[in-house]
Amino acid sequence: MTKFGVFLPVSGRAASRKTLMQAAQQAEALGYDSVWAADRLVIPWKIATTYPYSKEATFIVPPDRPFFDTLTCLAFLAGCTENIQLGMSVMVLPYRHPLHWSRIATTIDQLSTGRLILGVGVGWMEEEFVAMNAPFKERGKVSDEQLTLLKQLWAEEHITFHGKYYNVDDIAFSPKPYQKPRIPIWVGGEGKPAQRRAGQFGDAWFPYFVKITPKELAARYDNVRADAKNAGRNTDEVELACCLPVELTPTGGSQITDYLKGSIEQVTERLKQFIDVGVIHIGLQFMIPHYPERQEQIDRFAREALPELKAYSKP
Repeated sequence: MTKFGVFLPVSGRAASRKTLMQAAQQAEALGYDSVWAADRLVIPWKIATTYPYSKEATFIVPPDRPFFDTLTCLAFLAGCTENIQLGMSVMVLPYRHPLHWSRIATTIDQLSTGRLILGVGVGWMEEEFVAMNAPFKERGKVSDEQLTLLKQLWAEEHITFHGKYYNVDDIAFSPKPYQKPRIPIWVGGEGKPAQRRAGQFGDAWFPYFVKITPKELAARYDNVRADAKNAGRNTDEVELACCLPVELTPTGGSQITDYLKGSIEQVTERLKQFIDVGVIHIGLQFMIPHYPERQEQIDRFAREALPELKAYSKP
């Protein structure tokens, strides 16, 4: 059965302790399988880098709006919820130290009794890397080395690692993750390097496409499976998950092509096509700026679409 999650209000005017807690608890009560928090550490006042995750290609959170720390939010929600999975979409690895972020992630996994899904990526905003004094052009290599080190941190008692960017000698890392053998690593990113990284390191490929057809997504997932085989892995070890923006309209319009916008009936039928190509988990970002209206759509989708989608299985 394909699982469905919703994004949390971790940024913008709606971001607050009350709305964050209510959103997670309500999602759990409505039958969603997961809640997702986006990641950002700093927002420059001027951003020239093209933003790949909006139709306008510009970053959607103004610098004068709040943007909560993602790992802190998930730790908070671990104590406010009971069963819903807590996802990060996605943590930017290269400007964080792996010994620090992996300790926090493991702590969240322990305190939530195994509900963390760790989406990871290499980042896209060059200005943010400059502010963090991190090498933007080397971000892929830095991320690969972190994920290589992570295998030892979560599996070995005596950890020694010598790479280009990180070096440790005979350190301990405890506790290990609550989930066995580890916290799920879902590799974000849409291009060939991300597909290769997912095949080599990931438990799932976890892209966020603003516009994509199910058939196109499946074709790119074939690349991930090929990369997993090249890395000496069982291709079935790397599953397919994704994030999708969604806009519900009061009535049906033109046929959905590559962007998930339409009536709830149209969106439901389109999501079935994603299930048909093997997507095991979909994080939905309802693209309504006004938070009360966004919450209404999340509620309506849970009542009118989730039961049908959870009962559906691909032919």
